[in-house]
Amino acid sequence: MSTHIGAQPGDIAPTVLLPGDPLRARWIAETFLDDARCYSEVRGMYGYTGTWQGHPVSVQGSGMGQPSMSIYVNELFTDYDVQSIVRVGSCGAVTEDVAVRDVIIASGACTDSSMNRIAFHGLDYAPVADFGLLRGAVEAAERREGGSPFHVGLIFSSDSFYAARPELLGEMVKYGVLAVEMEASALYTLAAKHGRRALAICTVSDHIVTGEETTSQEREQTFGEMVEIALTAALG
Repeated sequence: MSTHIGAQPGDIAPTVLLPGDPLRARWIAETFLDDARCYSEVRGMYGYTGTWQGHPVSVQGSGMGQPSMSIYVNELFTDYDVQSIVRVGSCGAVTEDVAVRDVIIASGACTDSSMNRIAFHGLDYAPVADFGLLRGAVEAAERREGGSPFHVGLIFSSDSFYAARPELLGEMVKYGVLAVEMEASALYTLAAKHGRRALAICTVSDHIVTGEETTSQEREQTFGEMVEIALTAALG
């Protein structure tokens, strides 16, 4: 058993959906998976395994921020031999080209975190998504009829939800960043380190420019489109 997940060998499927919110993990398991069973409640960070269209799949809460998420991703890769992780999270739009409830498929992730600078001795590593998962997600999003608009591009993984200097993000927007969240950069880096596949798909829950926002219940229980895209991309 790993330190923070505590599941038994074989409890976790090779493909894992990774929401930050453990209650969203429970909602995903109850809404999208057949025969889902809970394999972990350690620290209230729920994990479930079930099937989707006959394929085994797990969903694991990871908490907020790159340090918390990295704990779960490291253990999923090293202790449970997980091969693919798709983050299904929320994000804040930083450009008027993106609206609340739009879906963003992150091709790459910029960051202000020191995690990669420490790992790469001050060099700037460019964390990107697995191309196969990225292509599968785009194709799945294109096939959806009547769904929310989706965008493919860069996101910004911040270490601070309440940033001390939020104006600095404006420079990132000029270079094509669509939204801000707190996990994808570390996820992509860890996947590269371990030779695994990773993708982040996020639903816009808040808009930094317009001030529009969703409720905590909406963030927990209504972002189903990104989950369907993620499942199709990873298993379809």
